Amino acid sequence: MPVRRLVTSAFAAAALAFTSLGAVTVTATPAAADPCGFYETSSDAFYNHCTSDGSRVVIHVRVALAPDYERCVGPGKTWLGSASKIQGAHYVNRTC
Repeated sequence: MPVRRLVTSAFAAAALAFTSLGAVTVTATPAAADPCGFYETSSDAFYNHCTSDGSRVVIHVRVALAPDYERCVGPGKTWLGSASKIQGAHYVNRTC
């Protein structure tokens, strides 16, 4: 019986060491690309117009405690304002 416990303990210790080693060698992946459309970070609101044709589109921006508005945005990421003030934005099926 003592040999069996020793083998089991040695196996558990090896498994733990191997797992720990694997966790140390894991590399971080790059941050995901900004999503298309409206999105927020912890502090800011953005609209990302994903296109390959260079088009500009009209979006409707919903604002807290202020009038909503429309805005023309080009390809890529557009800052809309503070995430605490901007409630959302969406494409209104028009180009500009």
